[in-house]
Amino acid sequence: MPKTILITGATSGFGTATARKFAAEGWKLIITGRREERLQQLQKELGAAVQQAIPLDVRDRHLVFDRLGALESIDLLLNNAGLALGLEPAWDVNIDDWDTMVDTNIKGLMYCTRAVLPKMVQQNSGHIVCVGSTAGAWPYPGGNTYGSTKAFVQQFCRNLRADLLGKKVRVTNIAPGMAKSEFSDVRFKGDKEKAARVYQGAEPLRPEDIAEMVWWVTSQPPHLNINMIEAMSIDQSWGPLAVHREG
Repeated sequence: MPKTILITGATSGFGTATARKFAAEGWKLIITGRREERLQQLQKELGAAVQQAIPLDVRDRHLVFDRLGALESIDLLLNNAGLALGLEPAWDVNIDDWDTMVDTNIKGLMYCTRAVLPKMVQQNSGHIVCVGSTAGAWPYPGGNTYGSTKAFVQQFCRNLRADLLGKKVRVTNIAPGMAKSEFSDVRFKGDKEKAARVYQGAEPLRPEDIAEMVWWVTSQPPHLNINMIEAMSIDQSWGPLAVHREG
């Protein structure tokens, strides 16, 4: 019997690539996203593989529990919905951007997990995969709240594993580095020139790379839990410790 994956934020980037990968592997899909037109386009593309296409903003707690809490037999939840907004220093940010990142990357992830997890525990099987970021472990200027939300993802996954000890429910945090998708378009609020500069002269990760990671962690034997994957492009690494010097 085909397994079922529930993907949040399926309408672009990592979510769309993962939907295509799992459909090609014979899984059934439940796809969600805020942009209903794109959701319908993806459903049309993938055909019978899509069991349901659910318009959903993960920030809406009541809607999440109403629509996702009613689902049965979810084998894999991909908590993919998330975003970054801006690169301003902390004293100069738009506080609404901070709220949006916290509400999406933290609260949305919590709501979706809480809506689906009880039935996984009841059936004593399942897998929760969360899309984190290298920004959750390695800071950079302007990454203030975005990086903090992804640090939450990392710690939330670890604590889920602690809660689930003795249950056959797996949890994985996948933390990509620089990856080319609509991510930077969103971060810079549609400024495509600024977004393009992020990737200029480098070969970033692709959404398909992340989809392959999701597939790999899911394909391991049931007794094996991959706690975390952190992956960067070969063209990205850490810089030296920053030191400000007077004069």
